Amino acid sequence: MPGRLICLIALMFTFGAASGTACADDIGKPPPVCRPKNWNEVESWRDWASHTPVDNTAKWAEEKQRWVNNRDVWRWLDKLFIAVEGGKVVTLTDCPFGDEMYVYLYDHYDEAGGFHLVQTLFYEDHLYTLVMRKTGRLIDLPGRPIWSPDKARFAYGVCDLLNGKDNLAILRSTGEGVKAELETTIPCGLGDCQLAWESPTALTATCLKSGDQGNERKRVRYARQADKWVATTTALK
Repeated sequence: MPGRLICLIALMFTFGAASGTACADDIGKPPPVCRPKNWNEVESWRDWASHTPVDNTAKWAEEKQRWVNNRDVWRWLDKLFIAVEGGKVVTLTDCPFGDEMYVYLYDHYDEAGGFHLVQTLFYEDHLYTLVMRKTGRLIDLPGRPIWSPDKARFAYGVCDLLNGKDNLAILRSTGEGVKAELETTIPCGLGDCQLAWESPTALTATCLKSGDQGNERKRVRYARQADKWVATTTALK
């Protein structure tokens, strides 16, 4: 347990490959409650913290630069407060207990999507959490949203060999949640796939280490046709 906690602190400074599963056609969930399952979890955390106190000063100082001019966001120690419509407030609390320990780091407010973007960091994984401004509910996505040129929809692509994930999705924000137009996989192989919007209705994923041995190069183009996305795969030289 102490070793896992030490690794968590290191991960708080480095954001690796996106992970998780798509949460499309989703109106979100309420913020999780942080509480230990049993006294053993408390003792494990207490023993580690007594020897290696957590120092979040630098991490939170960097985060503050991203919300310092936004009166709807504020942090106090391990709690991140975000104002939403109706005079309500969402409280995101870092949780040090158990194997599902996690911490939050504020990223930015996304005007096009009507959500605050927060990074949720786990031991060997991380998500991008959308805090919907209209409802205050949370939607976890495995990758950072990449908007189309007309801001009508966004995509994410995830190549995470450690967690066995190779997801791509194209989604629209509904204000109250997200709705999927496409959920599929991409040929990551042993590397990342780079996403780029060619137009509001055409997205490419370029994967330079595709295949089981990572020795293939592929580009997948997703084009909107009527109400569907059609994929075309091309082998690159």
